[in-house]
Amino acid sequence: MLKRFLILCLSLCVFAGISNDAFAAKKQKKMTAEQIMQAREETEYLRKKIYAHGLFSPQDNEKLINIKMQLDNSMLISIDPQFAPIYYQLGIIYKARELKDDAIDCFQIILENFPDTAFAPKAKRELQKMGVNIKDPAVSVE
Repeated sequence: MLKRFLILCLSLCVFAGISNDAFAAKKQKKMTAEQIMQAREETEYLRKKIYAHGLFSPQDNEKLINIKMQLDNSMLISIDPQFAPIYYQLGIIYKARELKDDAIDCFQIILENFPDTAFAPKAKRELQKMGVNIKDPAVSVE
């Protein structure tokens, strides 16, 4: 009986956490022009650190995580072409830091959501360099 009660309580906690996250994402406002500019500047700064072979501080890691989360949450509200260069920069940073799954995610987001931007061919090239098999969504399989 105690096990059932504990499982029920745990299930309710998990469900409440998921519901709260979904509600928070809906409540999140669209990124402002200032926030987009700040995200661009911070990703450029982090990319420069990669090129200079600089070490990331804990604050740099936090910036990287926050930018990605902010973009992902904003994409739930609306898809803005201004996000494409930021996702591309993030993908390059993740790739350089050998975080392949995160890099793939960023490049895939570009291909799926921003196919008409100049960053789509670049993202596709990066995915190919990483050995990712890319399926062209325009080609239908019958």
